[in-house]
Amino acid sequence: MKLKLAALAVATVFGLSVAGAKADTYPNRAVTVVVPFAAGGPTDTVARLVAESMSKSLGQQVIVENVGGAGGTRGAGQVAKAAPDGYTLLIHHIGMATAPSLYRKLPFNVLTDFEDAGLITAVPMTVIGKPNLEPKTVVELIDFVRKNKEKVTYGNAGVGSASHLCGMLFMSKVGAQMTTVPYQGTGPAMNDLIGGQIDVMCDQTTNTTGQIKAGKVKAYAVTTKDRVKSMPDLPTLQESGLKDFEVAIWHGLYAPKGTPKEVVDKLNAALNVALDDPKVIARFADLGTEPEPKDRRSPAFHKEFLAAEVAKWKPVIDAAGVYAD
Repeated sequence: MKLKLAALAVATVFGLSVAGAKADTYPNRAVTVVVPFAAGGPTDTVARLVAESMSKSLGQQVIVENVGGAGGTRGAGQVAKAAPDGYTLLIHHIGMATAPSLYRKLPFNVLTDFEDAGLITAVPMTVIGKPNLEPKTVVELIDFVRKNKEKVTYGNAGVGSASHLCGMLFMSKVGAQMTTVPYQGTGPAMNDLIGGQIDVMCDQTTNTTGQIKAGKVKAYAVTTKDRVKSMPDLPTLQESGLKDFEVAIWHGLYAPKGTPKEVVDKLNAALNVALDDPKVIARFADLGTEPEPKDRRSPAFHKEFLAAEVAKWKPVIDAAGVYAD
């Protein structure tokens, strides 16, 4: 019995030593970051900017792999099942918080199947309308929607998309249901908005800033609690009467559950270097966003924030009664 206990103790110590050695030498090969959406989208853009800078800090190439499908759950599920060694990571947006309520059969648990490695950025959204829409201000738009309800058409990029979530919260706060028109992406929705086929839309500044500045759409408000630096004259929905309205398409970095803390800490350190990189900051500014403040980048804050976001979106999604298979 004593021999068995001694052997077990030696094996345990040996195992810990091996784990420690692996953490100490991490990374010694390329790291893959899965983006659960198609290439060229906002999340892919954010991931590639961060990955390029993190490669320099980690001393190994950080490769972005696009694994789209099922509203981002396919790629996230792939990372949840990956080896917890720090070589397969995930960069996902607000969909991590809404998936538990949107999907009846989610193949992973967002709160227990990942190690949160840090928040990256929160992309503001804008409420925009077709060029000749009657309301001139966001206050007039809110009144217009309340009076006309289903007569007003709202375009989005499909169930679970950022534009869909923003619309659900807007209708919840306004107390009126518009007629939603789902599209296969925000590109075709934007085309129809510019052409006057739909009335209203909510989308990320990465997709709307150019159209707004070109005068192709009518801009009403931003969805963050503070005004956007690139469009300072655009009011927030909060200051326009919709209390506690705040939607930003935040992005976070994740590793599979069980990834050693030392590895997660190295990833977080590299992420912080990337978010302080002048080139990354400048490029984010071009996209109408900026890196998360330093006090919001830690794994601990990320974990608490994700749990709060899951709780925030559940009643909104349940009230709308919209679910995905």
